[in-house]
Amino acid sequence: MNEIPPLNAAALLKRHGLRAHKGLGQNFLQDPLALEKIVAAAEIQPTDTVLEIGPGLGSLTRYLAVSAKEVVAVELDERLIPPLKAVLAPYQNIRLMHGDILKLAPTDLITERDYIVVANIPYYITSAVIRHLLENEPKPRRIVLTVQKEVAQRICAKPGDMSLLALSVQIYGKPRSAAHIPAEAFFPAPKVDSAVLCVDIYPAPLVKKELLEPFFKLIKAGFSQKRKTLRNSLSSGLHIAPAQAAEVLTQAGIDPQRRAETLSIEEWERLSSLVVW
Repeated sequence: MNEIPPLNAAALLKRHGLRAHKGLGQNFLQDPLALEKIVAAAEIQPTDTVLEIGPGLGSLTRYLAVSAKEVVAVELDERLIPPLKAVLAPYQNIRLMHGDILKLAPTDLITERDYIVVANIPYYITSAVIRHLLENEPKPRRIVLTVQKEVAQRICAKPGDMSLLALSVQIYGKPRSAAHIPAEAFFPAPKVDSAVLCVDIYPAPLVKKELLEPFFKLIKAGFSQKRKTLRNSLSSGLHIAPAQAAEVLTQAGIDPQRRAETLSIEEWERLSSLVVW
C-alpha cells in the first residue's frame, strides 16, 4: 500500500477553509503506519464490501478501497463532503454518502449479506453504533473500531471488571485489541492514545433473542449505581423493593451483595429470564 500518498490533514482543512469540529470528536488519522494497521486488523478480502463510518478526510478510505471490492463511506459532517470528493476522486469503488449512521438501516447502505464495518468514532457513540449495527439486518461479520485505548480495554474486560459497554459488545461478538495507535498519528492530536478494536460477530447473540430487551434494561439498572450492591442498584434502577431484588437474585443463584461488574453474561441472562417486566 506504499503507493498511496500521505495525506496532510492540516493543509487539506486549510485549503477548504475548515477546522476540526470538537463537538463531533473529529481527530483525523493520517499516519500511514497506523492506517495500514487498521486495514491489516480488518482482514479484508478482495471480494469484501466495507462500510466505513466517519471517513473524515478520506485518509483511511483510500486504503480500504485498495483492499476491498467496494467501500460505502458514510459521513455525518456535510462540510467534509467537498474535500472527501476531491481526495477520493481517483477511486472508482467508493460510494460516498452524507448521513447519520444511527438514522440509517444497514439495508439502506449495503446489499451484501456479508460485510465488514470500519469506523473511527468518538467514544460517546461507540455503544450506540454497535447496537444499531447488530440489532438490524444484515449484520457485519466483523467490526473494526479505532477508539481510545482505555475504551478498548473496557470493552475487552472480563467478569470482575465488566461495564455496561463491555456487556453491550460482548453479547454480539468477541472483542480483541489488535493494535496500538499513538496520539500523534492524528490531527489534531487527541490527549490520549488509541487502539484498534476488532469484534468478530457471532452468528447469533449470546443472549436469547426474546431476552435481549429485558437484558439491556437489567444491565442498565445494574450499572446505574455501580458502587452499590446489586440488591440496591436493581432496587433503585427497576423501582422495586430491595427485598424483591434480593429474592430474584437469590433465585438466579447470585449473591445479592455482589456488584454489577462481577457478573458474567450467563448470569445476567439467567437473571433476565426471572425478572417480571
